Amino acid sequence: MKLIDRLKAPTPKFFKVLRNIGLGLAAAGGVIVASPIAIPTIIITIGGYLIVAGSVATAVSQIVTTTEGDASTSSANQKNN
Repeated sequence: MKLIDRLKAPTPKFFKVLRNIGLGLAAAGGVIVASPIAIPTIIITIGGYLIVAGSVATAVSQIVTTTEGDASTSSANQKNN
């Protein structure tokens, strides 16, 4: 499956929730990093980590798909039979 097909395929409900949480983390990290007030360096560092963690969670959640004939689905069905 090509990347474009994977991005257009339906996403499972759990990963939709995880994607939204990742977007929230990235947004919160962006607000912390871009704050106009002077805050301790450790908090800015944590904001950067939130941006990275949120971005990774969002990207991975978007790539996960549910399709008929998926390798993991078909191997699980073969074990049950």
